[in-house]
Amino acid sequence: MIKQTGQAPARDYELIDVCHTVEAGMITYKGLPGPVITDHLTRAESRKVYALGTEFHIGKIEMVANTGTYLDSPFHRYAEGDDLAGLDLYSLANLEGIVLRKVGASDRGISVADVKHLDVEDKAVLFHTGWDMRWRTEAYADGMHPFLTGAAAEFLAEAGAALVGIDSYNIDDTADGRRPAHSILLARRIPVVEHLCGLGELPDQGFKFFAVPVKVKSFGTFPVRAFGLVPKYQVARGLITRIEFPETL
Repeated sequence: MIKQTGQAPARDYELIDVCHTVEAGMITYKGLPGPVITDHLTRAESRKVYALGTEFHIGKIEMVANTGTYLDSPFHRYAEGDDLAGLDLYSLANLEGIVLRKVGASDRGISVADVKHLDVEDKAVLFHTGWDMRWRTEAYADGMHPFLTGAAAEFLAEAGAALVGIDSYNIDDTADGRRPAHSILLARRIPVVEHLCGLGELPDQGFKFFAVPVKVKSFGTFPVRAFGLVPKYQVARGLITRIEFPETL
């Protein structure tokens, strides 16, 4: 029986969840199957194994790597690139974060003009487009999603970005089979996180970002529990400033 815990301890930070929940049958990417979530050992079956009154559940999940909010390692694009097991934890966790907002823009492509005025060195650069509001609808995968241009990806790589994420269907324009953003960023060993959500809950800067996948050898992509750690004192003191995209692109 689960016991109720006492009052939650006072914390000087907030954890903001920015990833989708994985559910049986949900489609993340058009043409890829949804996860199958079943029992390997049911609670009823486990009672035959353990002492009276003791039971456990062991689940089983079958899914493609590109499910929910996931991270791409260089191995996803390049056979010689780092796989999930080869990623440095410092490239995935406790990264200084910055959110760049381009919600409802008529121009789908995020360009160099949108990012060139920003300091992105050693930061997780997250693009808030609002496309996550279409999650699990036909419109989410209609090919009209916002994306990062190759030139902007090159700028971020040259400027030293540590990680790049987006709340859109793909960081690339799926009509472009070259996948320039993936190709450029992963060639520079910059992890890519796609299908983020709720980025409007994060401040523009002054937070830490975490997106750590399971350590799987010979695997390039896996879902993550992505979240931002926002110190409360920064909000209270008004130290977080809003960063806007230019009005004209």
